[in-house]
Formats: sequence, structure tokens, C-alpha cells
Amino acid sequence: MLYTLDENAGLVKVLQFLKAHKLEYLSGEDLSEVLRISRVAIWKHIKKIQSLGYKIESKQNLGYRLVETTDKILPWEIAESLKTKTLGRKIYYFDSVDSTQNFAMRLAKTDSGSVVIAESQTSGKGRLGRKWISPKGGIWMSIVLHPDIDVSKITLVPIAAAVALANAIEKTLALKTELKWPNDITLNGKKIAGIIIDASIESSKIDNIVLGIGINYNVNPAEIEKKIRTKANYYGVGTLVKNYKQKPAKLVRSFLEELERILRLLADGKSQLIITQWTKRSSTIGKNVTVSGTTGIATGRAVRIDDDGSLVLKQRTGYARISAGDISY
Repeated sequence: MLYTLDENAGLVKVLQFLKAHKLEYLSGEDLSEVLRISRVAIWKHIKKIQSLGYKIESKQNLGYRLVETTDKILPWEIAESLKTKTLGRKIYYFDSVDSTQNFAMRLAKTDSGSVVIAESQTSGKGRLGRKWISPKGGIWMSIVLHPDIDVSKITLVPIAAAVALANAIEKTLALKTELKWPNDITLNGKKIAGIIIDASIESSKIDNIVLGIGINYNVNPAEIEKKIRTKANYYGVGTLVKNYKQKPAKLVRSFLEELERILRLLADGKSQLIITQWTKRSSTIGKNVTVSGTTGIATGRAVRIDDDGSLVLKQRTGYARISAGDISY
């Protein structure tokens, strides 16, 4: 099922009123009078709110009281106190979808800043055409961008997004993650998030970018590992939290705010600041690495990323620039 803010306006009104009076019971009659919605509609909204994972106490002669919010990353949970100018102005949430990336790409021509989130994906997209395993408990989302940047800087978008996500994780969960080239986020050496982009370029200008982000927020790593441990690029699966108290919507809000800020740096020609931030968090730079790409295998010491995000290796015969591939230490 698809949820948006516009199509659930009545439900959101009831929910917001319950949140504003969290310590007291509100009768159906009071809710009906204040919100100018029939008591039958109030009852239906309450039932729907409960079905979405919110805990509501109901007591005869007293009414309803919100006890706990949902773990679902619903549009109104993200929009609440979101401090962005463009990102997240429209939010689409699916219980299940084939791929948030596919849905977002259909919006990309007309939408800007829209966010598509799913509780689970049946055909999640990873890098290089791979499938991304997307069970419940993760954060699976795609963001439509119309960035004001030169086409030569498009390869820095996933680098910028990785920095934004690492910053958001540290702010909301107090966890220090590392960045593994080209676009993985790791915790204790295991992958907890990945990033892909699909871009439309016309006349050497960026028409739109759809940024895909998959985050193992509260998943069972063993279940995912069963399905991918035989893959060539496998190096371990992690999860950000277990038995968490922090709602995932808070991380999404923080990420959108960080992403908007860092994309503004890119648009203002301050890409070196982004590269510096990425390097500080990198687990790749300074290591002897092997990179498997479409042009073969390269080995050397990772010394830096270039101004287009390419990895620079120091080899016996000189330096090599690698633009894409899977890396192992």
C-alpha cells in the first residue's frame, strides 16, 4: 500500500492532535468537535493509526491516548520537524514495492526532492545491476534530485551522499561509521549501507539524478548473509542497531538535512571540502588494496580520491586512477 501526506490528511490531523496532548485522554467527541470530523471518521482514523504500529490506549468514558509512536518511516513522521528547503517536500511510503529506485525514476522528470521509502523491496537494486536484499527492518529509499552541478561532478554525488549518511548516523545514533570506496558505509568492518545513482543526462547537462540508499538499520545480518555470502564482492553484513529505542524516521530526517547541505557545497564548487570529509572517514585510504573492475584487476596502495571521486593507487610503476570496481583489503 502507498501512503502520502496528501492522501492521509485526516489521519494526520488526528495523530498530530494526539501527539500534542500525549499525557491526557481525548474523547471521540472532543476530537470530533476540534477537528471538525465526524465521530465515525475519528474512530476509523484511530483504528488505522493503530494498524500502522502506533500504540493508543482507549478507556471508556475517557477516550484515547497516544502511548508510543510507530517504527514505520511514514511520510508524516519524516516531515515532522524536517529542516530542509527542497528534499522531502513530497514523500511516498510503500509497505512493499519492487524497487524504490524504479518508482522514483518514474517521478524524476517532474518531481524534485521527492523521497520514496519502502518497508521492504522485492527487487531492490544494487550497484552494477546486482540485487539488493531488502527485508523489513531496513531503510530502503530513493531521492529525486535536480542538482545544479556540472556533469563532470556527477561521480561525486554518491561520495557526498556517503558523507551525509555517515554524519547523520553519528548525530542520531552516536556511532562512528567508515566509508569504503566507492560507495559503502561500514561499521566494525561490515557493510551497513550502500548507495547507487541513476542519472539522466541531456546535451551534456544533468537532467535528473535518482539517488538510491539502502541502510541495514535493524535487520538480521545472518539472514542477508545466507543469500549473498557466495557473491564475489561479499565481505560481511552488519546492522546499525539491535533492540533500538531511536526511531528510524529521525535518522532519515537527519540524513536529508545533511544531504541538502552537502549537495549545496557541491553546487557552490566546494567539492574539495567533501573529498576531505570523505577521506577523514575512509577505511580505504592508506591501505594496500585490490580493485576488481570491468577492465581487470589492479593492486596498489590507496593514496587518495581524485576530484571526480576516482581512487588513486600508488603502484610500482607509478600511479593508477580507478573509476569503478569492487575493492578488497
